[in-house]
Amino acid sequence: QVQLAESGGGLVQPGGSLRLSCTVSGIIFRIYHMGWYRQASGKQRELVAGITSDGTTNYADSVKGRFTISRDNAKNPLYLQMNSLQPEDTAIYYCNRNGAARLTPWGNGTLVTVSS
Repeated sequence: QVQLAESGGGLVQPGGSLRLSCTVSGIIFRIYHMGWYRQASGKQRELVAGITSDGTTNYADSVKGRFTISRDNAKNPLYLQMNSLQPEDTAIYYCNRNGAARLTPWGNGTLVTVSS
C-alpha cells in the first residue's frame, strides 16, 4: 500500500527558511516523477515544484528562485528547501507523484505558517 509522509513544517517569520521532507513507501521511488503541492485555506491545491526521476526540476512562478526541490533516490526522501518565505506561502504542503495520476491516498501534509 502506498504511504506518503510529509514533515518539516512549522511557524516561521517572513524571510525565513524551512526544509520539508517526504518519504514514500509502496512504490519504486526512483522511477517516479514527484512534486510538492500546497493548499492554502480556501484555495485549490497547486503544484509548486516538480522533479523528474532523473532530477530535472520545474517550479511555479510564485516560488521560482526561492524554493528548491531535490530527491535522494538511494534513501527515498523528497525535499523542498524553502527560502525567503512570505505570508502567501502559508499552506499545507504535500508530496505526490507528478506528471501522471496522483498516488492515493494523499499524506496528511505538513503545515507551513509564515507570520510575524
